Amino acid sequence: MAELTGALWRKSSRSNNGGNCVEVADNLPGVVGLRDSKDPEGPVLILEPRSWAAFVKGVKTEPPSK
Repeated sequence: MAELTGALWRKSSRSNNGGNCVEVADNLPGVVGLRDSKDPEGPVLILEPRSWAAFVKGVKTEPPSK
């Protein structure tokens, strides 16, 4: 498992005020962490930086669903 000591967590700029948010830690070498902001002590999804970049690119380029 990846070492997350020193992770700087930030909420998505697209988060709403209803608490349905994710937090990302992308300041660690070789990994990107994702977690539910309502459960900061809960499980963390660990991604490779290239996987995270592909996800972000896909989200930015996909048309909104109707």
